[in-house]
Amino acid sequence: MTLEWTESLDAIDWDELSALYKIALGDKPAAELAIVFANSRYCCFVRAHGRIVGVGRALADGVDTSYLCDIAVLPQYQGTGLGKQIVARLVALSHGHKKILLYAVPGKEPFYRRFGFRRMATAMALFDNEPLARERGYLADEAS
Repeated sequence: MTLEWTESLDAIDWDELSALYKIALGDKPAAELAIVFANSRYCCFVRAHGRIVGVGRALADGVDTSYLCDIAVLPQYQGTGLGKQIVARLVALSHGHKKILLYAVPGKEPFYRRFGFRRMATAMALFDNEPLARERGYLADEAS
């Protein structure tokens, strides 16, 4: 399988990328993807036969923190090592930051442990749709 890798936003079809996310990760509108990728320090797009089949990005400040997010691979390319390559590339691009963060889709934590990621005891989040985040398993039940 010949893959074409790029970190450039040039020539990205945001509707195509939105369709990939809808299949692999969840609904992410094209206009919003254009904004979040433009505001990301590191981007990684992978094409096969001219079609985007894998993607990821990292928000980073250049010194302290890099946050890997929106890593997605089309289902027919999952299990080929492509997701590992995307994460490895984003980790390499983030080298030198004091910490590299991510939060995983529930159930995918073992995949990220292979890269050395460990569960944080104090990670917390605010979600604009807390019931949906809870339904998807992103929030732990807390004692009052």
